[in-house]
Parts: sequence; structure tokens; C-alpha cells
Amino acid sequence: MKRKLAVIGASYLQLPLVQKAREMGIETHCFAWEEGAVCREYADFFYPVSIIEKEAILAKCREIGIDGICSIASDTAVVTVNYVATAMGLTGNDSAYSGLMTNKYRMRRCFEQHGLPSPHFCVSNGDVPAAVASFSWPLIVKPTDRSGSLGVTEVASPDILPEAIRRAVGYSFSKQAIVEEFVSGSEHSIETISWHGKHHILQMTDKTTTGAPYYVELAHQQPSTLPQEAKARLQAVVSDALDAMHIENGASHAECKITGDGEVRIIEIGARMGGDFIGADLVRLSTGYDFVQGVIEIALGYFQEPVLRHPFKHAGVWFLSEETAWLEKWMAHPERHPEIIRAVRTSSELRAIRSSADRSGYLIWQSDKPFIPVP
Repeated sequence: MKRKLAVIGASYLQLPLVQKAREMGIETHCFAWEEGAVCREYADFFYPVSIIEKEAILAKCREIGIDGICSIASDTAVVTVNYVATAMGLTGNDSAYSGLMTNKYRMRRCFEQHGLPSPHFCVSNGDVPAAVASFSWPLIVKPTDRSGSLGVTEVASPDILPEAIRRAVGYSFSKQAIVEEFVSGSEHSIETISWHGKHHILQMTDKTTTGAPYYVELAHQQPSTLPQEAKARLQAVVSDALDAMHIENGASHAECKITGDGEVRIIEIGARMGGDFIGADLVRLSTGYDFVQGVIEIALGYFQEPVLRHPFKHAGVWFLSEETAWLEKWMAHPERHPEIIRAVRTSSELRAIRSSADRSGYLIWQSDKPFIPVP
């Protein structure tokens, strides 16, 4: 009898998960709204239920008799995945800690309580918090519970802070914003898979962003070019943070900065794979390890320790936008460049980026050395 896997979410982000599960001979049961549900055409069964309706999804999963439940690259899905897994005794993370994994304010408080390095912060329900008077400027304002750079703004002066807070609160599901000191430095993410509380660092990623005021990612590259000593410090801090957040099983994606003084600062951690093709594509291209398959196996209750290629290959993704218009010439003729794995145009219009939704396409590459499609 086929094992049955529930997948929470059906957008393009979940497509690699559904396709890999079917490739593994697993019966897939996908839950999401119908609008934008590209996985509907690939899953064995599709249920038009919002991914936040955790009680309804639990009832259906019990009726189906699923063997595992997971999602990739979606913070919103984490609450439902944890809820169902905990209720059904499946492998996952304890739903009692879902708030730590999905709410940036609660996450920051957790880091603070455990002495983990992160920016000074406070929370806002719409007004300017009194605590910002003691903060160093500039500030970063973001919704407490969104991803993809939605509602994120750098604030350089007090007169624009109220509008930045209103913008962030408008994007927030809980109608709250977190206000924190801006940390200057290089941006990196750490991709990890965990099994019963043991964390396996798979890869580190260097990020290129638009910079102020929205800091939307324009590119990701693996492996990181950081010195080994800095990588070791990042690994240690992230492992401690995963313990503090009770992330014990499955994928995680930690976003950190290295300051000019070489200090580590944790920005946030998701109890899921990194989006932007980081988890689904780049980890496999650079390390040879099938991250998606690993997530599925853990959800179904078994795990094989990752075997990573050495040395790593170089892999990355660039996103097309008004800021990277020069990518068009590379994307127009990918056959001329053996490094290019996939080049996809998602919109004919080039837009200035305020969030990841404003991108117009992407280019994924792999090479034996760093590949930069120069203007």
C-alpha cells in the first residue's frame, strides 16, 4: 500500500515537493485555495481548503489516514503542519512552539531570553513605540508574520517611521509590526535539516539585495565565500537558536548578518526550507544532496544522514527586475551559456522591486566556479 503524504500549500513553491513525492511512489494529498494552486494538476488528491484552517485539515487527514505531513518555503503553513503532526503523532515539530517559529516578535524574545545575538527590537500595534527613543538609527520595520520582504522598510528618520509602521501592520496577519535596529553587514542564510534535535548544516548562502529601503533579494549564491572561521561561528549560533526555538525535525532556513566587526546577528529563522529556489534547487545543485527528498523522508518517519559532495559545486539564482535588466540578454539565449540550468520569464514588464512579488523572472545556474552574469 502506498504511503500517504499531506502537503500544505499548492503554489509553485510546493511543486518540487509534490513532484518529488510522486517520483518516490508516495500518494500526495494537497490542501490549499484553488486560486494559484498549480500543484492541483500534479497531486493525487486536491482539497480546496485554506492552509490556515488547521482543524478542518486535521479532520480530513485523519479520515485519509496520512503517514506524514509537510510543506516547504511557507511560514504560513508551518502552524498547520505542526498542529496536524502533533495531533496525529507524526514526525514534526511540537505545535506548542509554532508561535516561536512564525512570529518574528516572539522569535526575537526567544533569542533575547537565550542570550543569542540579534538586533534590539520592540513591537507595534500601529503606533510608534516609546522604546525606539533608545534605539540607534536607522531602523528596520517589518510585519511580525510575513515573508518575501512584504512590508519591510528601512527607516532613516523619525518623520517617516509612522508610515513605515502603518505599511508593515497592513501586511501583517496579526496587525503587528516589529521595529528593530538596522544591522549593517553581509547577508547570509544557513540551510539545515534536523532529525530528533540533531542539526545537519547542509549549506550556507550569500545574498545580494536591492539595499535600502526594502532589501529584497536579487540573487543567492552557494557556497558562501565567508572565511571558515566565520562559517563555524554561524553554525554554532544557528544550532543554538534551533534548540531554543524547539525546531527538532525537518528543514530550517536561518537568515543572519556578519557585521563589519565580524559579529554574528540572527535576523530570523524559518522552520522550513528557504524560498527563492534555495532549498528546492540550489542545495542539491551545490551539495548533491536532495533536500526535498530529505524533508519528505523525515515527515514519513525515517532519516538518512546527508552525504554532501566535496568540493561543493557553485550554484545560484539571479532574479530579473528593473534593477537587473541586463539579465535579459543572458535569459534570451541560455543555450549559449552552459552554466545556466533554467531561465524563466514570468512577466513581460520590468518593475522596480518593493517585494519579491515584483520580480519578472529568474535564472538558475551551476558551475565549477562562481558565475556572475555581468551587465
